[in-house]
Amino acid sequence: MPTLSNLTKDERTARQVLSLIGTPNDATTGALLERVGGVELIALIERTTAIPGMDRVEAAIWRDRLQSRANPDQVASRLLTENDYRVLVPEDSEWPAALNDLRERAPYALWAAGRAELLVAQPSQLITITGARAATAYGVHVAEDISSELARNGKTLVAGAAYGIEGSVHRCALIESGNTIAVLASGVDRPYPAGHADLIGSVSRQGLVLSELPPGVSPTRQRFLDRSRILAALSGATIVVEAGFRSGTLHTAREAEHLGRIVGAVPGPVTSAASAGTNHLLQDGSACVVLNASDVTRMLDSTNAPKRSVIHLGASRAVLPTNRAL
Repeated sequence: MPTLSNLTKDERTARQVLSLIGTPNDATTGALLERVGGVELIALIERTTAIPGMDRVEAAIWRDRLQSRANPDQVASRLLTENDYRVLVPEDSEWPAALNDLRERAPYALWAAGRAELLVAQPSQLITITGARAATAYGVHVAEDISSELARNGKTLVAGAAYGIEGSVHRCALIESGNTIAVLASGVDRPYPAGHADLIGSVSRQGLVLSELPPGVSPTRQRFLDRSRILAALSGATIVVEAGFRSGTLHTAREAEHLGRIVGAVPGPVTSAASAGTNHLLQDGSACVVLNASDVTRMLDSTNAPKRSVIHLGASRAVLPTNRAL
């Protein structure tokens, strides 16, 4: 009878298997992965021996959770269907070192469609721009101005391919023949939203489409939340163009702040609900004012940019405080 251990002869395959049966952004699994490596971690799932760093109850709960998804035949079948996409693990030269700041919350592996070499740039060359899906004309206009100039200046624009602000970011980069990375909350073969399938396809040809989720996986509310940490960690700065007071976009800004990255926000009319979240970030000092692309470049280039300590979140699933609506 096949076992998971039979399928995991090296670290790459072990991390693929873990991505298929595990839960992203799981600090408990991530800490064990850091400690023993992927091959040994998969073996521990099938054993009854002690697990480093866990007591007997914790180990039993952890094993039960992963064993419930660990059908070796299904896993073997899924592995055979993933050959159309590049799989990146920390040992690969294209693995983005910036994600290592996530420590136990780092992705187990990444699936890439397009130019994976974009990931090796210094974080100061990557800028995450995010904002409201239901963006106003003002927000789209500002996002287009900032994105176009940054793309012309050689920066790689990172976003989540959503409607509204993020879609505008990717389009501007493509129009300027610049670099852009779309980080999905689904498998790279499941473009989401469906209405942006053509846009995401264009990004994969000119830039890069990236996901920590294996092909075939559909987005969920939790996966959008989990993706926020990758959007924040990849780049030297996260810029929020528009966001309501309860917007999920603010979760990405909080992740960036916890990681010690620069956070910028575009101020908006005090009468506009679409700018309530960005104005709040500015009001409480969580973000720097961004009026144009020069502000972003200046923040990244300045030796006086605020230095924040990375805060490592140790919960089994890290959830930052936010009242959000996806």
